[in-house]
Amino acid sequence: MTDWTDPDTFAQALEQVETKEKGNCFEDFEEGDIIEHDPGLTLTQFGNEQWMGQTLNHDPAYWRTDAAEARGFEEPPVHPDYLTAATLGITVEDLSEKGGYFLGRTDVRFPGTPVYTGTELHVESEVVNRATSSSRPEYGIVSWRTRGKDAETGEVLCSYERTNMIPRREPVATDGSGAAAAEEEDDGPDLPDEFIAPEGGYFEDFVAALEEADDQNAAVAYRHERGRTQDDVTVASLPLATLNTAKQHHNVDVMSDSPSGDIVTYGDVTRSTALGHARSDEQTWREVGFDDESFHTFVAVGDTVYAFTRVLEAEDDASSDKAGTVTFEHIAFNQDDEPVYSGTRTAEIRKRSN
Repeated sequence: MTDWTDPDTFAQALEQVETKEKGNCFEDFEEGDIIEHDPGLTLTQFGNEQWMGQTLNHDPAYWRTDAAEARGFEEPPVHPDYLTAATLGITVEDLSEKGGYFLGRTDVRFPGTPVYTGTELHVESEVVNRATSSSRPEYGIVSWRTRGKDAETGEVLCSYERTNMIPRREPVATDGSGAAAAEEEDDGPDLPDEFIAPEGGYFEDFVAALEEADDQNAAVAYRHERGRTQDDVTVASLPLATLNTAKQHHNVDVMSDSPSGDIVTYGDVTRSTALGHARSDEQTWREVGFDDESFHTFVAVGDTVYAFTRVLEAEDDASSDKAGTVTFEHIAFNQDDEPVYSGTRTAEIRKRSN
């Protein structure tokens, strides 16, 4: 009788059997399609605290009852970064498990009331655009509008639009129009003469810094001291806890032949870590939304994530008279000072006078 565990026999069997593939190709998506993602995910206290702790998001309103009540919450709510990551993670098996570059995400919003642990999350995505890639004929480009809902009430808790390159079953012919144009002469970056950092983390500090910058050729921009070196927990455990099944985060064998040579960090872990660094230097009241998010290069085990912030504007208008609204540009970078993530963020920042 054939011993299927004999190494030579098993190697031949592996070569001949069909692989039951996961994920969808570019051709499987049509504009207007609605995809109901299964399974859902219950947002847990453990998952929330693990995400916040590992990404250095230590805002006390998300940890302590007294701080939460002072902020107007019934109890410590789910952190918006954990909610965003869980919403995207659930979609990976249907949308992007085949691989392909994450080109960006925008219009990240939290339109509902505060979300508390124990909420069952149900997620759906709509295909809003698909296009061929002139530079990479083996890929297409797909955009989805994704909504994470309370499974019991149907209320939208988190929504965004993201765009990925998705492998095609069959490459298409290309005229080469996506080739890079000849480089023009570069006179160097057009940076301001001076960089100003706010004296503190309250709304008034950001307003004062912006007013000072307006009087001269200056920008309100600064870097944050903390860094977070990526380890097995941040690279593999956190994405798997949000049901993110992309092999890039947990399959070392497959990734050994990739450009990174190893598994890489889930983009929302990179993003949340950088935002955690930034939030540690401000008095955050509420998160409003995120736009124009891009991931510039991979982050792997052993890489360290740092953060840089530029303050774009401040308005004395918020959901509470205890806060004002500030728009930031955040850039995450690694130990080699290479940008790995960028995006704009709008948040309500506590006023000192209240």
